[in-house]
Amino acid sequence: MSTETLMKYNSPAESFSEALPIGNGRIGAMIYGTPDNENIVINEDSVWSGGLRHRINPDAKEGFAEVRRLLAEGKVAEAEDTAFSKMQGVTPNMRRYMPLGELELELQLNGKAREYSRSLDIGSAVADASFTVNGVTYTKEYFVSAPDEVMVMRISASEPASVSLSCCIGGRDDYYDDNRPCGKNMILFNGGSGSKNGIFFAACLGASSKGGELSTVGSRICVKNADEVMIVLSVRTSFYSEMYEESAQVDTEMALQCDFEELYYRHVNDYRELFDRVELSLNDNSEEEDLALMNTDERIDRLKGDELDNTECERLIHDNKLIELYFNFGRYLMISCSRPGTQPANIQGLWNDQMSSPSGSRYELNINTEMSYWIAESCNLSECHLPLFDLMERICGNGRVTAKEMYGIHKGFVCHNTTDIWGDTVPQDECRTSSIWPMGGAWLALHIYEHYEYTLDKEFLEDKYHILKEAAEFYTEYLTDDGSGRLVTGPSVSPENEYIDENGVKASLCMGPAIDMQIITVLFADVINAAHILGRDNAFADKLRTMMQKLPLPQVGKYGQIMEWSKDYDESDIGHKHISQLFALHPADLINPYRTPKLADAARATLVRRLINGGGKKGWSCAWITNMWARLYDSRMVYENLKRLLSHSTNPNMTNSEHSFQLDANFGGTAAIAEALLQSCGGEIDLLPALPDEWKTGHVKGLKAKGGYTFDIYWVESKLTTAEIYSEADGEMHLRANCVASITCDGISVNSRIEDGVIIFNTEKGKTYTVKS
Repeated sequence: MSTETLMKYNSPAESFSEALPIGNGRIGAMIYGTPDNENIVINEDSVWSGGLRHRINPDAKEGFAEVRRLLAEGKVAEAEDTAFSKMQGVTPNMRRYMPLGELELELQLNGKAREYSRSLDIGSAVADASFTVNGVTYTKEYFVSAPDEVMVMRISASEPASVSLSCCIGGRDDYYDDNRPCGKNMILFNGGSGSKNGIFFAACLGASSKGGELSTVGSRICVKNADEVMIVLSVRTSFYSEMYEESAQVDTEMALQCDFEELYYRHVNDYRELFDRVELSLNDNSEEEDLALMNTDERIDRLKGDELDNTECERLIHDNKLIELYFNFGRYLMISCSRPGTQPANIQGLWNDQMSSPSGSRYELNINTEMSYWIAESCNLSECHLPLFDLMERICGNGRVTAKEMYGIHKGFVCHNTTDIWGDTVPQDECRTSSIWPMGGAWLALHIYEHYEYTLDKEFLEDKYHILKEAAEFYTEYLTDDGSGRLVTGPSVSPENEYIDENGVKASLCMGPAIDMQIITVLFADVINAAHILGRDNAFADKLRTMMQKLPLPQVGKYGQIMEWSKDYDESDIGHKHISQLFALHPADLINPYRTPKLADAARATLVRRLINGGGKKGWSCAWITNMWARLYDSRMVYENLKRLLSHSTNPNMTNSEHSFQLDANFGGTAAIAEALLQSCGGEIDLLPALPDEWKTGHVKGLKAKGGYTFDIYWVESKLTTAEIYSEADGEMHLRANCVASITCDGISVNSRIEDGVIIFNTEKGKTYTVKS
């Protein structure tokens, strides 16, 4: 395995952006590693602020027709005023994600802690902290177990009878009901959140010790003079079961019947089954022998350079092993915050310390949530994708109501810019540049066919096909003729950006922005393909084919750029953080340097124009841009943007630094690394398509490609040497090896042909194929 799986520090965390996240998909904790008085923030993925709100504006249908008329008349300002009085939700905000509370641990130490170290081993998903007090070494170990559904913490000492502590559950700004013993060594903490249909929770804290005395005092568990102490925390909520209190107690009781080693063994084996599927190794280009001894935060700071560095000098500061660590950390986060049966990763993954966090830690659907799942398939974590599809079922059900009551459309479903745990589909907040955007559900639905393309799971496609179809059905009624024979959306926006119209008016609301038309193009194609695979809905598929002919394709504007709106308007912010018009380049593959070279050139011009005007400074935006450069096969820009992402948008704990803590950039950056090494677009698989020169020698194992293929790829001196391809199905592979290559299976040459630089050969299920340069 890669050696870069250890994050390490020489001091306790002082903030949430320095703490270390651990989780099992449902339960999360942030580890500060404070020697004496430690507060560990605890999250459970279904603890939200209340039940589903019915927020549809009763004037929405009337407003919809009126806004379309005003836009057609060129009265954009009046259209926006009408939209935000008649179409915006009557309660602007949906529910928000909230912390469960804090595990407060007071460890009695008779002196100052010295020789301190703290780490997170992302190879085993275990955090620890170690320090010495008066010659006694204390060690804290932490993990959250998926098999046993509990957080586990062990405090041990190098000398017997040295561990005395007390612990309890607190925090949550008094938003809980009770906190008292429920057994001789357990405390039950419970409460609820918001409204008659709110979510109720129960957390059970328990402990066991080797030696010493253990008791409950008030709402605390107290231990005196033990050799070591194991603390166990379980959490259950009414979102999952009416028996949430009983379940929480049983989880803790069962875990306490095991010793630490047994719980540790089950946890690590379960985690490694997922994590060990992929391995990345890059040559060490740091040119510093002691770099491996540096702490993670120091290595991140090192990439920034100092005031004496100029742009050229900064290029000399390298750390491929830190890029390895970042890649591994992204996969770690996905496994830790999105498992089958849990909620999908929100904008903070699973970890949140604020009762009212930025954006409510909701699911932002105009890029952020989708970006969080770009690694699920390519990085061999398809199971981690499943919670997103569970949420889509709720979105689909609520979105049918929204389609009818907001738009008067009785087919399909619609969802706007954001959603919550309940699948709320009504416009969120009162932001004129983002709220009235009826494309969130459609973008999400594309993940269904993507999951099928990678897994070839026909049973899954059969089960979720209705979501794809219903997403398309809505637009068959919603699309309208723009007066020139084209079908367009509207009212809509190009997410969070504004344009300047012919009259010099700054506005966001419009008809037919580029991203809408690109999403619908891919959606219709996905439904057509899925219907064919499943042998159903031929008439509906034919209808979509006819409508697709009227959808606007990406267009090139006056600056040589891909146009963002249906007219070649100027942006009010040329360096805007969103580059929505390049959805066609990534995550879609409507633009490709081989198939659409002119559009690819325009995409490059779009990126350059954005960047030279200040774009890409947000972490998630930089991550998206890096994926786009990979799709344009620009290895230099991939590397430079990865370095920028790490040095300028990454916290000491390697999370995204926007709003102090955010994870979309981590997932997007990890996806970009995978895209540089392997792409499967437009029916072709591309080996090392954007390999940076700095990654001169290395290998990656276990990456997935569409068609049910798993790849191990090796290269030396920036050139492919060998690739091993495991096929999970019979098929025909179209492979760009980017070199002269031979194909063998079990040592026997495989018949193949070459067309336009693409090697084409048949594969059989269960067989491994070797590509050699």
